[in-house]
Amino acid sequence: MEKGKIIFKKIIITFLSWTILTWAIAIAVPKDLEIQGKQLVSQIPPFACTLPSELNMTHSFSQENPEMSSLTRVYFLVKEKNKQIEEMLILQIADKTNPQAGPMSTAPLKPYTEKRLYSKGSVKKGELEVEYLTQLMAWNPDSQSLQPIVKKGFVIPSHWALQGQFLFLYQGDHAVFFRYSRDINSFGLKTSEDGKDWEIGSISWKEKKVYETFQKSLIEMIHSIVIKPL
Repeated sequence: MEKGKIIFKKIIITFLSWTILTWAIAIAVPKDLEIQGKQLVSQIPPFACTLPSELNMTHSFSQENPEMSSLTRVYFLVKEKNKQIEEMLILQIADKTNPQAGPMSTAPLKPYTEKRLYSKGSVKKGELEVEYLTQLMAWNPDSQSLQPIVKKGFVIPSHWALQGQFLFLYQGDHAVFFRYSRDINSFGLKTSEDGKDWEIGSISWKEKKVYETFQKSLIEMIHSIVIKPL
């Protein structure tokens, strides 16, 4: 089989294994995604969705991946207060660049730990199947993947945040991956800073209330996805 015909059999989109964050060869992203209040509008692939908050685009770039016959676009959106991040969204869109390659596929989403995984499932949106999960994670301002935000002068607090991930494939030619996270201290409730208190078997009512609120906003965002006519 020619390489171009099998290269998209396994496209793995994970938080820890980005090849897209090689800054030295990053290129500018064209105007193919807009934020209009809470509305996120993508031209390629053509879809729109409603965000939980008004997030501002702070950085974007794209990178060609010749070995995978693909191009990956990355967008960083944030909500901040006094330059400190309260919410962030990292959107990654992989585009197939070889028309003769097979359809894209993605690996299943995996949590960082099962102990703090609150939900995992999928939602059907017409012809789309959107896989999602909700979990607790630790924001790490030293992480390579967050440097585009840090370099813009924003402060990322080094503590717990709730994160929702979801992804979907569009006609085998595009893979869309959302990572939306929110500071646990931004919900108006005084919650524990101890990770053990957030584990499924020992979570208290305040922590449970916060993650249920977050999960509701994530599911609403998924249900708001609308495929635009070409």
